[in-house]
Amino acid sequence: MNVSFYIARRYFFSKSSNTAINIITWIASVGVIAGALSLFVVLSAFAGLKEFSLSFTNKFDPDLKVLPETGKFFKVDSLQKAQLQNHADIAMYSEVVEERVLLSFKSKNTPAFIKGVDTSYPAISEIKNAVFLGQWLEEDRYQVVLGNDLSRKLSAGVRDYSDLLNLYVPKPGKGQVLNVRDAFRTANATVVGIYSINEELDKKYAFTDISFARSLLQLSENEVSALEVNVSPSADLNSVRKDLNALFNSTIIIKDRIQLNDSLYKMLNTENLAVYLIFTLVIIIALFNVIGSIIMAVLEKRQNSKTLLNLGLTKAEIQRIFFFQGGLMSIAGGLVGLVLGVLLVLSQLYFEWIMITPSLAYPVKLEFINILIVFVTITGLGFLASYISSQAVKRSLR
Repeated sequence: MNVSFYIARRYFFSKSSNTAINIITWIASVGVIAGALSLFVVLSAFAGLKEFSLSFTNKFDPDLKVLPETGKFFKVDSLQKAQLQNHADIAMYSEVVEERVLLSFKSKNTPAFIKGVDTSYPAISEIKNAVFLGQWLEEDRYQVVLGNDLSRKLSAGVRDYSDLLNLYVPKPGKGQVLNVRDAFRTANATVVGIYSINEELDKKYAFTDISFARSLLQLSENEVSALEVNVSPSADLNSVRKDLNALFNSTIIIKDRIQLNDSLYKMLNTENLAVYLIFTLVIIIALFNVIGSIIMAVLEKRQNSKTLLNLGLTKAEIQRIFFFQGGLMSIAGGLVGLVLGVLLVLSQLYFEWIMITPSLAYPVKLEFINILIVFVTITGLGFLASYISSQAVKRSLR
């Protein structure tokens, strides 16, 4: 066994004759444990919040979304539809028509997006389960399912036959419009359901049957705004993406869930990095106690170090003794902090002792990557602190 490591291990497990040094060592150890514990708990809590935030979009967004490269619409012919249906890696696809509209109900108006969907759409997303009032759309009917926020702005209830929901879409064209009515295409529909996913989606989309949307927008039967595609669990997204590009001769853009929510993912990743850096700074401050503890140990063991020097150890080997001692303190403190952190996270997962609402527990997620990040951070910074403090050996042996 390495002599320096053997002596460092003895120093680490033995008590000092000086009570003040023992207290400083305990404070340093508690600081490392608390740093590892807090960093792991915060990363696990943020991972849970991230998963909770993305769960709403994951329920709504498909695996892949095919969009036109230019313009608002593109055509899908019968041959392309047949190839999509027979593709081994495509579990389901849905045709979608989207356009900005003005909704009006009993003199109240609000802008929104109409989203015309076919009968396959509820199998692509979980939107049907998000309808908490009323029902989902029936095929080939003049019906609308509103977001919760849209229904509040319009004061529109389910199947309110006292008035119909009016939809206004600007007509394409150029030149001056003398009559406002000539500038819009209009249609009426009945509100049959209200859904709730999240605030952003609830105030954006009004769902309707795709035939009704095409009629309002005066589109042909093979024109769509997008194709929403769910792939088989074992399929390779990149392979399916290449097949879709080949099918449409690269006149389309294909986005996955991350690309569809690019700003959300960037925001969450930036916040995660910021939290990590802030708590790493806390750990760095706590490791100053480790530096102080090792320097005190160097001063206390000065006579022992001189004896070891006379017995044939070099200054570098004696320096490594205190370097290893600080490293052992960091590793031990990091492991104890991680064990406590894992137990704390597991207790929240199973017992839900911290609640956001009476029915919603604070979300946390136990991930191996967070354990690795915390351990590497603690040990890396701990060994750096040990190296800095072990330099005091050179001065003590002069």
